[in-house]
Amino acid sequence: MRREYPPPRVPPPPPVSFSSSPSMATEDTLSSNPLLQDFEFPPFDTVDAHHVRPGIRALLHQLEAELEQLEKSVEPSWPKLVVPLEKIVDRLSVVWGIVHHLKSVKDTPELRAAIEEVQPEKVKFQLRLGQSKPIYIAFKSIRESPDWKTLSEARQRIVEAQIKDAVLSGIALEDDKREEFNKIEQELEKLSHKFSENVLDATKKFEKLITDKSEIEGLPPSALGMFAQAAVSKGHGNATADTGPWLITLDAPSYLPVMQHAKNRALREEVYRAYISRASSGDLDNTAIIDQILKLRLEKAKLLGYSNYAEVSMATKMATIEKADELLEKLRSASWDPAVQDMEDLKNFAKNQGAAEADSLTHWDITFWSERLRESKYDINEEELRPYFSLPKVMDGLFSLVETLFGIDVEPADGVAPVWNSDVKFYRVKDSSGKPIAYFYFDPYSRPSEKKGGAWMGEVVNRSWVMAQKGSSVRLPVAHMVCNQTPPVGDKPSLMTFREVETVFHEFGHALQHMLTKEDEGLVAGIQNVEWDAVELPSQFMENWCYHRVTLMSIAKHYQTGETLPEEVYKKLLAAKTFRAGSLSLRQLKFATIDLELHTKYMPGGTESIYDVDQRVSVKTQVIPPLPEDRFLCSFSHIFAGGYAAGYYSYKWAEVLSADAFSAFEDAGLDDIKAVKETGQRFRNTVLALGGGKAPLQVFVEFRGREPSPEPLLRHNGLLAASA
Repeated sequence: MRREYPPPRVPPPPPVSFSSSPSMATEDTLSSNPLLQDFEFPPFDTVDAHHVRPGIRALLHQLEAELEQLEKSVEPSWPKLVVPLEKIVDRLSVVWGIVHHLKSVKDTPELRAAIEEVQPEKVKFQLRLGQSKPIYIAFKSIRESPDWKTLSEARQRIVEAQIKDAVLSGIALEDDKREEFNKIEQELEKLSHKFSENVLDATKKFEKLITDKSEIEGLPPSALGMFAQAAVSKGHGNATADTGPWLITLDAPSYLPVMQHAKNRALREEVYRAYISRASSGDLDNTAIIDQILKLRLEKAKLLGYSNYAEVSMATKMATIEKADELLEKLRSASWDPAVQDMEDLKNFAKNQGAAEADSLTHWDITFWSERLRESKYDINEEELRPYFSLPKVMDGLFSLVETLFGIDVEPADGVAPVWNSDVKFYRVKDSSGKPIAYFYFDPYSRPSEKKGGAWMGEVVNRSWVMAQKGSSVRLPVAHMVCNQTPPVGDKPSLMTFREVETVFHEFGHALQHMLTKEDEGLVAGIQNVEWDAVELPSQFMENWCYHRVTLMSIAKHYQTGETLPEEVYKKLLAAKTFRAGSLSLRQLKFATIDLELHTKYMPGGTESIYDVDQRVSVKTQVIPPLPEDRFLCSFSHIFAGGYAAGYYSYKWAEVLSADAFSAFEDAGLDDIKAVKETGQRFRNTVLALGGGKAPLQVFVEFRGREPSPEPLLRHNGLLAASA
């Protein structure tokens, strides 16, 4: 799964002059509002909830005036069109980025309320900007001018992207058609919001209170503690992990331990059936909403001149429908036999353990028996590995790896920029000549009361010549990297699970693409304008190094004794990487296939229902067919309430790119330090440097010398023999 990674935001603003400040706030309070100051690094330490309403409104008022001015004076030239446009887009995204970021890492009810109040005004301005006819016409004139051929590739990509985005936001439609388009957009917004709420409410609705400990035998203490805590929150004040009562819900942290560890088969069945039927009945039924969403998406596609919604989605991606289908089928046929074998292995293992259900293993047995088999095969316990992965050691190893690969130096720069919490670290990135090229914040620890879960990389500001401060030729990029690890306790450092180590490497991959860009055009620097299905390449690429022996052994040192991770444990980690790879691959391929099927061939209101489509797709993507009453589509938020409609295939698409990129290092020889450095430099000069200024396929070919191949991914997952 992609760790949560906000969609690319465009980029510190020059001083904002308020000659025409709105009357809602005095000049005085506005001039002292930190959101409206000139700054090199955002004033994260001084921005407060009460700055948000007046600050954002004053900014929007100012930008509205600048947009009107631009529309009046626009000419089809870089200085009279792109430069003023980038300044508007940049200021909005930097200032909005500050408040949005604080809401994620330092949330308060006041901040949330302030953002909710001004968000519609910000969205309205963005729509107005996206549907500006004069700007659209000016970009088209550049595209059609005799000078077009003289523009750099990056500038051509900016023009093409601006025209495409405008067309996809309905700009080229006649007035009544555009009105219809805007109505569809508003309605889709409402429906996906409702879809989300129904999933949330249906998930919350299921509660199972257990008072007899024998019913939850097998569950680890951490899960029992969580269940008791849930019971306390529902009024069972005396609940403890040891004596209960215990409350089970359908939230992932509650659902998963039950499926993995509960010996009580009837309990697993009950929880599984509740989980796959969420939001599919009564007031919370999402069935009609799904049909309405699919119907409106199809109408929107037809209005824009496409034959289905998948074509609209692919218009801004690297893949085409045919290429995505072809990849999914290639991976599916390679994964099928190994997945069937996985099932046989489970049955045999369950039989050897004397399980009554061994001959009739079904959906609520698979996770449970997989977990038992994994324990017996690899004897790896995540909790027992923690002492070997202390955060300071992991970061040292990561920085030393990128120094070897990309010739950069990462050094602490605490105190240079204001931070939002005392745990946040600030770093400077220098090139081999010792010159600063970028900066980043790192916020590693979990703070459940104010910080949302997950991990992500976000842009603070982009590299840009337009936004350079006086005296410098370019503004340097700044990123933030946010994780949610266990904080240090006393003199004990933060100790990480291996999964958390992978997560840090993953997010740093995104940060590297943002920070090591050599592109000076802000609108295509770093991850800006990189096609959605290619944006995970650097992040997934970095994860591979967690399994590289030299890298792993350099970070895996016991925090008390300093001893290195035992060799046999490393070998088990490596072996466990491909455990049940066929089954896990098929699961992702099922989601991707049904997503494309619903957005290409399915006809809302036709003879086939969405559930018929699900059953049909499952014949080729599930070893055990789904239950007839399976309604997982009703909670498939990725495609009905997230950004993945006709885009779920992106997970696999980017995995192919990243595995193939890593295989360039394997081909060069991972133990040949000279070859690794040369390959790393090539990766830096292509994948990390070129940003969205070149098409991702060209960038990949420049690095790899050929088009991407799925073979390395199949090989890394232990599925290659199957596809041969």
